[in-house]
Parts: sequence; C-alpha cells; structure tokens
Amino acid sequence: MGGAGAAVVQLSHAHVLDDSRSLVLTRFHSLSERYAQWRERMSLRLSGLDLAPDLAEDIGSARWFRGAGTMFALAAVALLFWPEFSPVEAAAPMHIDDAERDEFRSQMIMPLALGADSGRHMAPTLAVRPLHSAPERPRVELVATLAQGDSFGRMLERAGLGSAEAGQVASMIAAKMPLSDIESGTKVDIVLGRRASPDAPRPLDSLSFRARFDLELALQRKGTALTLNPKPIRVDATPLRIRGKVGGSLYRSARAAGAPAKAVQDYLRALGSEYDLDSSVGPNDDYDFVVSYKRAATGEVQVGDLLYAGVIRGGKPKIQLMRWGKDGTFFEASGVGEQKSGLLAPVANHGISSSYGMRRHPILGYSRMHAGIDFRASYGQPIYAVTDGRVAFAGRHGGHGNYVKLDHGGGFGTGYAHMSRIAVSPGQSVRRGQVIGYVGSTGLSTGPHLHYEMYRNGRTVNPSSVQFVTRATLAGSELARFRAQLAALMKVAPGAALASLVPTAAEAATPVREIDRADHPKQLP
Repeated sequence: MGGAGAAVVQLSHAHVLDDSRSLVLTRFHSLSERYAQWRERMSLRLSGLDLAPDLAEDIGSARWFRGAGTMFALAAVALLFWPEFSPVEAAAPMHIDDAERDEFRSQMIMPLALGADSGRHMAPTLAVRPLHSAPERPRVELVATLAQGDSFGRMLERAGLGSAEAGQVASMIAAKMPLSDIESGTKVDIVLGRRASPDAPRPLDSLSFRARFDLELALQRKGTALTLNPKPIRVDATPLRIRGKVGGSLYRSARAAGAPAKAVQDYLRALGSEYDLDSSVGPNDDYDFVVSYKRAATGEVQVGDLLYAGVIRGGKPKIQLMRWGKDGTFFEASGVGEQKSGLLAPVANHGISSSYGMRRHPILGYSRMHAGIDFRASYGQPIYAVTDGRVAFAGRHGGHGNYVKLDHGGGFGTGYAHMSRIAVSPGQSVRRGQVIGYVGSTGLSTGPHLHYEMYRNGRTVNPSSVQFVTRATLAGSELARFRAQLAALMKVAPGAALASLVPTAAEAATPVREIDRADHPKQLP
C-alpha cells in the first residue's frame, strides 16, 4: 500500500489482547431493578442532606437557608390545613300565640304539689262545693338569717313568731351566751306549729342554729314549754405551723405546702414591714410561720390571725417576729416592736393653706413668725395623732384656742390648735391614728382649719422637714410573758393542728364532759 497520503498502522499482539478484554456485554435491566437502584442512589444523596439544621449555627450559610426553608415550608403546610370555623345557623323558634299556648298547657301533665295550673279551665258546675275555710298547713319549716345590725328577737318576729314568744326565746339564748356574740349571717332553722286561731301567730315548735364555732343550740317544745338543749362541739385549737423551703417563690412554695392564702399574705406583709425580702430571704432558706387555727369535730375549720413569722437559715432562726398586744403589733424575739416610720397626716384629705415661716397675720395685721402649718379642713372633721405619744396639755391656750400638745418622747412633741372640741385629757396615752379632737375655729382664727406644730427640745421646728421613727419595746414582766409565749409557739410541731380529733387512750380513761371541752378548749401547752 503506497501513496503520499497513506498512513501506516502497526498493531502489536498485546493491543489485540487488550481490546478483546475491554469488550463487555451489557445486560438489559428490568423496571423493578432500575427503581431499586434509583431508590438506593436517592437514599445515599438524601442521607447526606441536612434538612433541619440548628438555625443558631452557621447563620447565613447555604445549610442555614436550607433549614429556614424547611421551617417555613412546614408552617405553610400547617396553615393550609387550618380548620375553618363558621357559626351554625339555628332554626327560627316557632311563634306561639296566646291561644296556642293555652292549648299546649291544657295538654301538659304537671304535679299539683308543685303549683301546676295545667288542664282545661272551665266554669264551676253543680259538683263544686265551696269551702267555708281553707285548711292550714300544720307545720311550717323555714330558714332565717341574722342580718348585719339586726337583733335576734326582731329576726324571730319577721319569721312569724309573736313578740312575746320571740322575746322569751331570745332571753333563753341570752342566758346561755351573749346575743352579741352571734355573728351576722348565721342561719337559724325554725319550725312553726299550728295556729290556735286564724288571727294568732304560729307557735315555735323547734329552733336550732350554730351559736358559736364550738356550740350548737337547739330549742324544742315539749307540751306547752320550750326547753333549751346546748350541743357542745369538740374543737381543737392547736395553732397551725407551716414550714418549708423558700425555693424560687416563697408564696408559691407556701401555697403548695397547703398554707391558706390569707396566712401567706399576712406572713409576707409582716416580714416586708421590717425587712427587704429580696436581700433578707434566699432560696435556700426555710419559711416558718404559725397561724391561729381551730378545727371542729364536725369538719369545719377556722383560720385566724398570723401569730408568728420567721425565717430559718442553716438550721437556725434568722428572723423571728411574733404578734403581741391588743393592737396586733409584731415584735422581734428581743422584744423590739415593728418600725413605724414617717408621720400620719393629722387630718384626712388635707391641703396646706399656710406654711411654716414669717407671714403677715390675717387678724393682727403685722408680720410675725408662723410656727406651724395650717391644713385646710371642714368644721368637725376628726384630728388624728400623728404617732404614739402622751397628752402633755389639753385645754384652752390663748390664741391657739382649744389646743392639744402631745409628747412623743426623745424631745419630740406635736401641737394641734383651733379645735372645736377636744377628745383627750392630760396624761392620757394615745396611739398613732387615734382621734384627739375635731377641727374648729377657736382662738385667733379666720375660719375652720387645723394649725399643726412640731417641737424639738421645746422649740418649734418646720413640721414638713422632720420625719422620725418610732419603735415600741417590751421590758420587765411583759417581756417575760412575751418570751414565754414565743417559746410555746416554737414547741408547736408542723402539722400538729391536723392530728386526729379522736380521743387518746388517756383521754378515754379520764372522761370529760363535752360542755367542759367547749367552755375550756385546748390551748397552747
């Protein structure tokens, strides 16, 4: 083979062998095999694809946008399937006129005992015989409620008793207990008997009510006489002590432990008046408080005032406050009372008409020192002691007119002038907020107002610039009684007030009349 354009190709035996080995026959795959291969390939690809990444990482990357897209897609699908709410139309009520209503009622069957008037109405016939007198109910049972400010006798008269019998019943009950001790809202079960004549009031057959938490009274007629039967109720008066860990919320922790809401509120109020709760009470501290608690054998309970408020830290008392005295003041374990800062306004809804300092006197006509503050007030309005103290002077005092001066101790005093009437006497002790007199215009005054002064070591000072703190303290025998009461409260075990009211073996061996239990309920040890 020759020529200018010819090319020479030389194949070796190895090339021939290699070409023969590369020849592979491809087999045709069925549809199911190709689907299985496609599933395997897609599973491998999707397994490496993170459709729900953490959106807090790699913000702005392709992986992050892929996760955001997944989230919005799922939200869109949820909104697409959101159910639609539409009102259901009700059928229009059928109109019934008077004639149709009467026809329907005539076909109804209702018991006559419930006052039914069903059935057809018709004129009386010859078979109807008139009654000369309607028979009266032999007994009337009712429940009367003692209203606020009402008397027991008037309540009985309104219930249907005659005035003489109502007075007799009230006297019988008053012989057992003061009628003023019966709380308003008390319900009285009354049964009245048959009248002796149509114009006579019904006599009392029986009466019963809960006179006290520990006493039920019942009156029963036997023949012509009424007898009073007292039924004492066993009452346990052990105070309720609740203690637990403060945790994240003192209020929620105490409520979860079963403490009454009012008791927890009183506890927080008592602590808050003396301490900063945020800094004085921690989550690892224990709250500890005692409330007055009475439990009757009939199941009723009566939660009273907060008696003790404390905080325990590391197993030792950190805060101890106990209620003491008739006014309910809280004292620390050392006998120091709660702090009362600031002064009470001497008159309510006050406004200052003249301040402390030099001024032209409205009556005398020349400038002189105004050694107090004038408060606007109406004639006869009560005047209050701004804080605890003792009456140093009460009477007529020159241009001050009717005047009261209080000594608050520590060199401090206050004066109240131009009163219409004085309500205290010299040497008397007064409490913060107590009425000491009434607004007037006596002395050198142009109209009803209160002239209020403050003294420090005998000299007047500007009342608006002074704010002092008062704290009561206990001493002597009163301090000893206070500490004895505190020690008794500390002996009360948490939950002891919830113990069973079933008499113990010792109590059963020494019987005690229930009337004695009612008159002398169980007290603190």
